[in-house]
Amino acid sequence: MPERGEKLAPLGVILAGGQATRMGGGDKALLDLGGTPMLAHVIRRLRPQVAGLALNANDDPARFAGFGLPVLPDSLPGFPGPLAGVLAGLDWAAREGASHIVTAAADTPFLPTGLVSTLGAAAKREHAPIALAATSSGLHPTFGLWPVSLRDDLRLALEAGARKVAAWALGQGAARADFPDTPQDPFFNVNTPEDLALARARLAGGRA
Repeated sequence: MPERGEKLAPLGVILAGGQATRMGGGDKALLDLGGTPMLAHVIRRLRPQVAGLALNANDDPARFAGFGLPVLPDSLPGFPGPLAGVLAGLDWAAREGASHIVTAAADTPFLPTGLVSTLGAAAKREHAPIALAATSSGLHPTFGLWPVSLRDDLRLALEAGARKVAAWALGQGAARADFPDTPQDPFFNVNTPEDLALARARLAGGRA
């Protein structure tokens, strides 16, 4: 994170590179939630916390044109998973001259409005290069603070077959950033039609 006195926030990268197999394929991020795409809820919560925002997604980027975000495809073929999305974000941040990114999942519309500050505080407290979000249920590794300085190490790990976000991050000495998950879980993610119904009910009840 920036040194004391600096005001630069990290860049934000929303991870939407998966294939949404449990939703029958397609883009979960574009599913309707309260009259707007689910992705719009993620953007609304994350954008105020970061210096700039991009979307990691594969295939035709035109379907996201209405959001006005740079679309970053994976640099490795075959949908290697969110760790490849982290790398795409780090490569983008390097081109932008940024030192860090914060990642968030595109299917998690109630993410914390204090995500970035809590991740940064955990990394600083533990002198760690990476911080991962966690609640009482465990780690939420797609929500993390990542330094651009590790992008070459991550590229080599991916080329060697690494796929698990938490395993790689913890191997680099990642800190755990704890978030409350009561009365509502801020990392509730939409994986199934039943999850989408729950998210719609939560939003309608004003429990975001």
